[in-house]
Amino acid sequence: MKLRIISVAHKMPTWVVMACEDFTKRMPRELSIEIIEIKPEKRAAGNSTENIQLIEAKRILEAVGKDYLIACDENGQELNTLQLADKLKNWQYLARDVSIVIGGADGLHASLKQQADWIWGLSKLTLPHAFVRVLLCEQLYRAFSVTQNHPYHRE
Repeated sequence: MKLRIISVAHKMPTWVVMACEDFTKRMPRELSIEIIEIKPEKRAAGNSTENIQLIEAKRILEAVGKDYLIACDENGQELNTLQLADKLKNWQYLARDVSIVIGGADGLHASLKQQADWIWGLSKLTLPHAFVRVLLCEQLYRAFSVTQNHPYHRE
């Protein structure tokens, strides 16, 4: 199974790439993390937020394909690490890859959130894109380590 982080963003700074690579290389081949960048729609005169979100949603859905779709949104369900580890185990039984979507500067279009299999609230705070990417990589690795009784996560 692949865990895809689909991110509407420009190229990330080196520290983000390095941090994500550190966690993705720790994952086993059968539960790999892949980061897919979606080009943000350009802001232009007359291009509304709604239209930008709609265009980005189309690009996202093309990348997601038939994956189990998780939309990151501040109003989604918040979990602790052990609950995330349980979710990860359940995803593995789906026999589908999982795509976790980080929206662009204008957020995710309502239609994409409606199509999501689950909406995940990472925090009530507005988080910078770079932090979210690193946070997802680290928490997915941490959840995996919990499922393997690895000492990375300490209760």
